[in-house]
Amino acid sequence: MSARAGGRFIVLEGPEGAGKSTVAPRLAERIRAAGLPLVTVREPGGTPVAEAARRALLEDHPASGMAELFLFLAARADLVAAVIRPALAAGQVVLADRYELSTEAYQAVGRGLEPAFVQAANAAATGGLRADLTLILDLPDGVGRQRQLAGGKAGDRLDREAEEFHRRVAAFYRGVRGPGIVHLDGSRPVNEVAEAAWDAVEGVLKQH
Repeated sequence: MSARAGGRFIVLEGPEGAGKSTVAPRLAERIRAAGLPLVTVREPGGTPVAEAARRALLEDHPASGMAELFLFLAARADLVAAVIRPALAAGQVVLADRYELSTEAYQAVGRGLEPAFVQAANAAATGGLRADLTLILDLPDGVGRQRQLAGGKAGDRLDREAEEFHRRVAAFYRGVRGPGIVHLDGSRPVNEVAEAAWDAVEGVLKQH
C-alpha cells in the first residue's frame, strides 16, 4: 500500500556510518523551506512503546535474532499506527531514518533469518505501508566503521557486530532495486550527498 493518497513518505536507509543522521536534518530543512508540513521519525523509536523497544535492542543485552526481529517489528508497528499513518492522512511529509529495509538488512541478511518470513512479518507490522521514496546511502565495505571510529562513536550492540556482519548488510543495501528506490554514493562529501538526496526528494514532492 503506497502513501501517495495523502502525504509523502520518504525513508533514508544504509549501513552504519553511511551518513543518514547528517543528511536527514539537511533534507528536513529543505522540505520545511519549501513550505511543506513535515514530521521526522527515527527507527526504532518515536512512541513510548518504540522507545522502550529501542532501549532493549541497542543496549548491551543478549537477544536471539528472532527476539530482536520482533522487538523491531513491535516498535515499527506502533510508530506506523500512532505517528506515520496519521501524518500521511493529514497530508504531511514524513521523513524516516530507517524503515522496513533495515529489518531485511540486519535481521534477514545479517542475522540469517528467513528472508520471506522477515518480509511477511514486516508487511504485517506496517499494514503494507510502503515508502514513496527510499534513499539508500551506499558505502564500500569498512568505510562506515572507520567513520564511526574516527568520530569517537562507542557504538551500540549492532555497531559492535563483527566486520563480516556489516559487510553482508552493506552488500544487501547495494543490491536493492525496485520502485521508489534511489541509490546515493555515501562516500561523497556530505554536501554533495545532501544535494543529490534533495533532487530525488524534490521530484517526488512535485508529483503531489
